[in-house]
Amino acid sequence: MCGRFAIYSRFTKLGYQLDLDLPPRYNVAPSQSIPIIRSADAGGYEVVDAHWGLIPFWAKDRKIGYSTINARAETVAEKPAFRAAFKQRRCLIPASGLYEWQDTGGARKQPWFITDAAGDGLAFAGLWERWTDPATGELLDSCSIIVGAANDLVRPIHDRLACILPPEHYRDWLALDAPPPLLHSLLEPCPSEWLRAWPVSPAVGNVRNAGPDLVAPLSGA
Repeated sequence: MCGRFAIYSRFTKLGYQLDLDLPPRYNVAPSQSIPIIRSADAGGYEVVDAHWGLIPFWAKDRKIGYSTINARAETVAEKPAFRAAFKQRRCLIPASGLYEWQDTGGARKQPWFITDAAGDGLAFAGLWERWTDPATGELLDSCSIIVGAANDLVRPIHDRLACILPPEHYRDWLALDAPPPLLHSLLEPCPSEWLRAWPVSPAVGNVRNAGPDLVAPLSGA
């Protein structure tokens, strides 16, 4: 799964189309508001904030968002919570890297930070939805990160990895008329050479902790 990530890059691969001047965040967690990039109604693209934890338009309340922070690439087109968004409301989720926890056989798992090798920033494949609170009429945009199988670099750490899109297909992912075979092909594991990874402090496990020290390599690693 992808349950924590960081935002601090210059996002050069995204920034040539959009002004992504995002404040640095080193411990982004579920239920927080995160930036997403989506097609705009008037044409082109827009950057908006969305609740991390997708709330389907048919949900009776927002509690379902606690279990929908991720959508499985293998079933995203069929699952009731995600299938409408997969057809019509796909988005990019900018990230500088993500955290995964490795089971080392001890009492505590070891967190690792996984980032792009070039330092240009990443874009996760995402979905978004707009939900209307039946009690208040409030409109809420929410989102989910699609996860799939890990690549060779990440597999010793964790068997799942957020689906990282190639820059040349950002537009394809957002296109409303994108054919399903192409969309599914973009959810394959990204090449290992795109990424770097290193162990980091267990402090990232506490959502109250923040700051660039969270992505620093663990001393002695």
